[in-house]
Amino acid sequence: MSLSVRRPLLLCAALSVCALLAVPGNAPGLGGDARITLAVFALAACAWIGTRVDDTYVALGAGLVLTVTGVIDSDTLFGTLGDSIVWLLICAFVLAAAVARTGLAGRAAAFLVSGARSVRQLVHLTTAGLVVTAFAVPATSGRAALALPVFLALARALGDRKRLVVMLALLFPTVILLSAVATLIGAGAHLITVSVLWETVGERVGFTKWLLLGLPLAVVSSHLAAEAVLLTTTRRADRRGPVRITTEQIQEHSDRPVTGPLDPAEARCALLLGTVVVLWCSEPLHGVAPAVVALTGAVVAASPALGTVRLKDALGTVPWPLLLFMASTMAMGIALAESGAARWLVSGLPGGEAVPPWLFLAVVVAVSTAAHLALQSRSARSSVLVPLVVAAAAGAGVNPVTAALASTAAAGFCHTLPASAKPVALFAAIPGIPTYEPRDLLRLSAVLAPLTAALVLLFALAVWPLFGVPVLSR
Repeated sequence: MSLSVRRPLLLCAALSVCALLAVPGNAPGLGGDARITLAVFALAACAWIGTRVDDTYVALGAGLVLTVTGVIDSDTLFGTLGDSIVWLLICAFVLAAAVARTGLAGRAAAFLVSGARSVRQLVHLTTAGLVVTAFAVPATSGRAALALPVFLALARALGDRKRLVVMLALLFPTVILLSAVATLIGAGAHLITVSVLWETVGERVGFTKWLLLGLPLAVVSSHLAAEAVLLTTTRRADRRGPVRITTEQIQEHSDRPVTGPLDPAEARCALLLGTVVVLWCSEPLHGVAPAVVALTGAVVAASPALGTVRLKDALGTVPWPLLLFMASTMAMGIALAESGAARWLVSGLPGGEAVPPWLFLAVVVAVSTAAHLALQSRSARSSVLVPLVVAAAAGAGVNPVTAALASTAAAGFCHTLPASAKPVALFAAIPGIPTYEPRDLLRLSAVLAPLTAALVLLFALAVWPLFGVPVLSR
């Protein structure tokens, strides 16, 4: 359905919801604050889905209305911007800018892909390298930009094998999107999920816990997706021939050396990044909050003596609209929880023994997997879905942490259309390089959508309980 058709339909639907909520006799048991919250939530969701108005502008407007009407106070609205997870993301972008200024990415790419001797080896070594970038760059679009020169080098080296180039063009955004679940800073949607869980049920999911749950899923889903990309875009004859990627070919697309000893700046940056990641992963041992570790790393990375980037330049890479969007949607989540709106919204759904936990999670995963067709923004999807999923989980007797993480992980699938995600759009149109077409995405999505959904459900039901996240609520 085109935007010109969807827009009036969604506007009518949102206005109808607001009109129904405005009548006191409707929706018994729903308080005044909850009515306002649901009306604002409905209007914001329809604006995200059916208009081209900037997502951040819509979220800020929604937060402002909730504050002016007294549903939340100003301290709640402005306090979300000072949340530790927002600071974690800011500092992570500073660290990413420091890494980008060095030649570490090119060196890592040369080290990995130059060892490939077959097409399948090249695919899985590239996949492994892209998964690792989730620890260094805190945004899928940033990781895509960092990986683009590597893809160009591979595309030039394989210029006479067009199908392999198309396959790699599809592989890069696919793995970048699916591997984001590996870390808490992999996507802004993760931070929104963590905030909703903390504000609604008092569960704090830290960097280490997310890593424990998300990294295995990221590794398995990325390599399975790599096989799916390989099999849906190439023929057996394409995969049969050997490949040989040299460091010289990669060097042609890098302005920094990709071989030889590390220069002092690269060595300092590698040591700093490794230290920060180790401290993040060992939080239970030393007790230092991930945001404090990130801030320390950012200060060192931008320091005049030891750093590799100026603080002013690094802060210029921070996606401030995303941070404002996150802060505003956090405030919306608080309003949904504290006003009772989310609880009322899902109260009519069957709960308790009427719905088996596996079926509840299957519905959550299915809806979250398909949500990108309506909401292109991954953060907007989590802002809409996670508060409702957490509230519904309580009625179904399902652990809200499991439900929220399953929804967020499933929402990482957004490959159906070029406009579904920025990395997909970036690799879909590269001048002078043969790349994929919409039909290639549809063919891959037909395999990848059920595969990733089933994998997330499997982890939620069988793997995460082994790491202390049960299916049933305690």
